[in-house]
Amino acid sequence: QVQLVESGGGVVRVGGSLRLSCVTSGSLFSISSMKWYRQAPGQERELVASISSRGDTDYADSVEGRFTISRDNAKQSVYLEMNNLKPEDTATYICFWASQHYWGQGTQVTVSS
Repeated sequence: QVQLVESGGGVVRVGGSLRLSCVTSGSLFSISSMKWYRQAPGQERELVASISSRGDTDYADSVEGRFTISRDNAKQSVYLEMNNLKPEDTATYICFWASQHYWGQGTQVTVSS
C-alpha cells in the first residue's frame, strides 16, 4: 500500500529556514522521480523541485538557489531544505511520487514578515 507522509512545516520569519520531509511506503521508490509541489490559497499548484532516481535535480526559478531537494532511498524519503524564506513561499507543500502517481496530504509553511 502506497503512503506518503509529509512533515516539517510550520511558521517561520522572513529569512528563516525549514526542512520538509516526505516518508513513503510502497515499492519501487528508488527508481522513481519524486517532486515537491506547493499550493497557496486561490493559486494553482506549482512544481517547486524534482529529483530523479539518479539524483538529478531541477527547481522552479522562484526557489533556485534557496531550496535543495534530496532523497534517501534506504529510508524511502525525500526532503526539501528551504532557506532564506520569503512571504511568497507561504503555501501547502505537497510531496508527489511520480511512478505511483500518488500525492501526499501536504504540510503547511507560513512565512511571516
